[in-house]
Amino acid sequence: MARRLRPVDLGFVATAPVRLVFAREISASPARVFHALADDVPGWPQWFSAVKLARVTDGGAGREIRLRGGTRFEETVLVAKEPEVYAYRVDTTNAPGARALVEEWRLAPRGTGTRVQWIFAADGTAPFRAVLGLARPGLGRAFRDAVTSLDRRVGAL
Repeated sequence: MARRLRPVDLGFVATAPVRLVFAREISASPARVFHALADDVPGWPQWFSAVKLARVTDGGAGREIRLRGGTRFEETVLVAKEPEVYAYRVDTTNAPGARALVEEWRLAPRGTGTRVQWIFAADGTAPFRAVLGLARPGLGRAFRDAVTSLDRRVGAL
């Protein structure tokens, strides 16, 4: 059953009780990476293997995400500042124990490529926070694999 989460703003990324930060440098340009993140939402399953379905809602102001395994998110895009930052807040989810969640993707030029940083900022019940701590290595691997796949995808365009 989907539950409504606390409506936090982008400042939550800096103050969340749980902040998982991952970064990787890739060869694709910031503009191409931003386009894949913000403009080609339906393309996410092509490079992020955990994502089963991604679609734009509310004329681009929101997103619907379904993960493999059944987790669902309805999100609001908080910022889409090309080519630097793309962030969204989870409004409703069926993930147990979640109270607030924001994901922020920061892109910075590195030579001819991009430094991609992903911040997963969350609050929830004590068990939820503990599970996120234990999930850090797996989320890090998922991020690295996704960004590597994204680089192959957008680098070939």
